[in-house]
Amino acid sequence: MATTERAETARGRRRDRDRDRGQTAIEFVGVTPLIILLLIALWQCALFGYTFILAGNAADVAARAGNGARSGQDAACESGGREDLPSAWQGSADIECGTEPGLYWATVSLDVPVLVPGVLDWGPTVTGEASSAKEG
Repeated sequence: MATTERAETARGRRRDRDRDRGQTAIEFVGVTPLIILLLIALWQCALFGYTFILAGNAADVAARAGNGARSGQDAACESGGREDLPSAWQGSADIECGTEPGLYWATVSLDVPVLVPGVLDWGPTVTGEASSAKEG
């Protein structure tokens, strides 16, 4: 009698295990869109941060280039600001240069791209500002 009970219990366990087949695949398919959305959000945050870094660096280079030019400071500032920008960001670059007593300043505004730089620009604009002390 004990052998019969054990056999029925083993068959019951096997039936339960067969009923759960494919559960992992269904859970994976259900979670995959959430994982993809998380990766897209992280990539967009990375693009936002990279655009911020590019704007700050371009403003710094532009201010130094404008301050160091003997003539045509604004043209030197503009070309200095665009010099190191990747082509995907150059189209949206808005560079302003000017002087204040003792300072030459530059402001660079860049649009944040959506997922693929150079394809679609997003609404937010990142601004980098820098100044360089006049010498002499």
